Amino acid sequence: MSRHPSYGSGKAATKRNVLKRFERIDVLKKLGRWKEDENKKITGLPKTPKIA
Repeated sequence: MSRHPSYGSGKAATKRNVLKRFERIDVLKKLGRWKEDENKKITGLPKTPKIA
């Protein structure tokens, strides 16, 4: 039985277009828009630009 082409090994090498929470916080820190003592909320993080 053959496997569907979408299960290929190249899938792991593709770039994700959604950041995880800790990645978004890192981007905000680099932009200077994150203050550790003020920002404690879990949801409602501001949107971030794509950084290559």
